Amino acid sequence: MAKFVQAAVPVIGVAAFLAVACNAAPQPAGTSKTVATETVTATATQSATVTASAPVSAAQPATIKVPDVSGMNHQDAQDAMQAAGLYNLREVDSSGKKRMMIIDRNWCQTGQDPKPGTVVPAGTVVTLYADKC
Repeated sequence: MAKFVQAAVPVIGVAAFLAVACNAAPQPAGTSKTVATETVTATATQSATVTASAPVSAAQPATIKVPDVSGMNHQDAQDAMQAAGLYNLREVDSSGKKRMMIIDRNWCQTGQDPKPGTVVPAGTVVTLYADKC
């Protein structure tokens, strides 16, 4: 059974913290609000844990070495790029015919930009050039 207390000035800081952590609009200073004491304690503990661990799990390497996908079929080349952490991929028909690569395994890599071994930021656009195998 939850016990309710009238929020006082010290609880306003906790309420503001919880409002920010839950993406809710904080109450203006001096406004009283009824809060369940047991819920505030549990939520404050959970929010602190999530906030502390979020930056660690969201960390990505600042730079990535571009893998060499020369001669691979297009699907394997895409998989290798994504395994390295490069997801912003662009595909181009190297024959100049502007064909769409519908079945990726029927296309073979003929080039890539940036070149293999180049160190790039994680969001860099990688262009994969391929032709029908």
